[in-house]
Amino acid sequence: MGRLVLEPFDVVVLPFPFTDSGSSKRRPALVVSSSAFNSAQKHSVLAMITSADHTDWAADCPITDLESAGLPRPCLVRFKLFTLDHRLVIRVAGTLGAPDRKSIKRQWKGLLAFS
Repeated sequence: MGRLVLEPFDVVVLPFPFTDSGSSKRRPALVVSSSAFNSAQKHSVLAMITSADHTDWAADCPITDLESAGLPRPCLVRFKLFTLDHRLVIRVAGTLGAPDRKSIKRQWKGLLAFS
């Protein structure tokens, strides 16, 4: 992929585990870091996106607009964060719609000690 510019609330597809080996599976994740950080570091802070049939975690947020997010089945955003080099991003699948963005912001408000 050429020079990748990721924006907050982009849904990206990544190889899990984070390797380029043939045994990895493609999984979605949500960009939660700022455009300035993403551009400067060529890395992004991401949140896990998982199917909705897993056990609940505090602050899970269902994605209601699957089409905008580029997701084929019901999923939720889980507050499991990680930082990843943009070279490992396979593609941008979509972006969260406005209602889902509001839901994430509301649900995650105050989770970090310095927010």
